[in-house]
Amino acid sequence: MFKGSLPALVTPFADGKVDVDALKKLVNWHVDQGSHGLVPVGTTGESPTLTHAEHDMVVETVVAEAAGRFPVIAGAGSNNTAETVRLVKAAKAAGADAALVVTPYYNKPTQAGLIAHFTAAAECGLPIIIYNIPPRSVVDMTPDTMAELAKHEMIVGVKDATADLSRVPATRMRCGPDFIQLSGEDATALGYNAHGGQGCISVTANIAPKLIAQFQETTLAGDYATALTQLDLLMPLHEAVFTEPGLVGAKYGMSLLGLCREEVRSPLVGLTDGTKEKIRKAMVHAGLLD
Repeated sequence: MFKGSLPALVTPFADGKVDVDALKKLVNWHVDQGSHGLVPVGTTGESPTLTHAEHDMVVETVVAEAAGRFPVIAGAGSNNTAETVRLVKAAKAAGADAALVVTPYYNKPTQAGLIAHFTAAAECGLPIIIYNIPPRSVVDMTPDTMAELAKHEMIVGVKDATADLSRVPATRMRCGPDFIQLSGEDATALGYNAHGGQGCISVTANIAPKLIAQFQETTLAGDYATALTQLDLLMPLHEAVFTEPGLVGAKYGMSLLGLCREEVRSPLVGLTDGTKEKIRKAMVHAGLLD
């Protein structure tokens, strides 16, 4: 169920509030553009600055608007196990197909602590995608720990943002070929799939969903020669979007396409003029703007 291009959906704002109309339009746009699913209220969805009520409302809105046309993996991460359980239960109640649960950040649990945390999330009865992102959480879930968690029927895969492509076969060896491996890094998504991955939870796909969906389909079909030509179009955009925080870059690119405002919440701020121009030029290069 979870493969291909799964955009890490931004949360559009208008005058400080969640722009629900724009959010609904984005869901339908991604269906039309060929995205293979959506991942709302992750970090790219500005979950750190959403209230709990906003978080739940965004998940409910995306699930309702998707109406079963593609899967929705709801962001449900926290460094507090009790709060994570609440978020997973809310995602399940909303009808999400799975929950994306990040390794707890800042409090630096041991591997045993990670097992306890993710087991508690899995006991809610919704499929769990582990989000392993050591640069942000300062905790790295080892492949051996992942293998232990993969024994639980509700822990079905990983979003891997380590940028270590050797992790893909190492995880496959320990967790088996049915354990879903999704890249969390746009720039290495081709290599990730070549090593055995099944897709990417992508930031850049907020701006270029059709091209990235096609790129994912090409890699999953094993046509890496064609995928390289697609990556040549995408790579300047990957680089430009992440010049400053990626979600800010994504929202600016989307604003150029008339999809939503570029508004973000503090402590994030708008892009510098130089980065804006870099993104605009990359979008022209990718064929997204004239």
